[in-house]
Amino acid sequence: MSDYARWSELRGMSMEFLRPREPLWADDELTKSAFRRRLNHYQREMRDGRGYAFLIFRKEDNQLLGGLSLGNVTRGVTQSASLGYWIGAPFSGQGYMSQSVSAIIPFVFDVLNLHRLEAACLPNNKPSMRVLERNGFQKEGLARSYLKINNDWQDHVVYALLENDPRP
Repeated sequence: MSDYARWSELRGMSMEFLRPREPLWADDELTKSAFRRRLNHYQREMRDGRGYAFLIFRKEDNQLLGGLSLGNVTRGVTQSASLGYWIGAPFSGQGYMSQSVSAIIPFVFDVLNLHRLEAACLPNNKPSMRVLERNGFQKEGLARSYLKINNDWQDHVVYALLENDPRP
């Protein structure tokens, strides 16, 4: 909860930047109670081994930059997870997300012992595609009407990284 004020401020100032790339925001999206519900959800997911959420801070000054999550963690014969991320508008295009994705990859493969990490982005989101490609993700194809973004079902380009894929 101690990160609420910084999270709310960054998300609020980045709303117009993020809105075209995210699910529709609830009316109370930036409230303290909504943040508490979000944390409770993340804690349940982590406890059950189904998801992991992280905030991204700049090392030099502890500035909150964005967030990253691993969801839909599946065990058994799949051993996979889905990667999601967001960056605050003031920090976009500065390499922070590429570094953050790079930092999470060893956690996925060496700590969680997963085989596959997937990510999807809108076909017009070239910066997100560059983040994935810089980190060795391979484009696999187009998923039609894959996610409901800003209240519309949107096609997404699907990428994946396998545990033994070469990494930059």
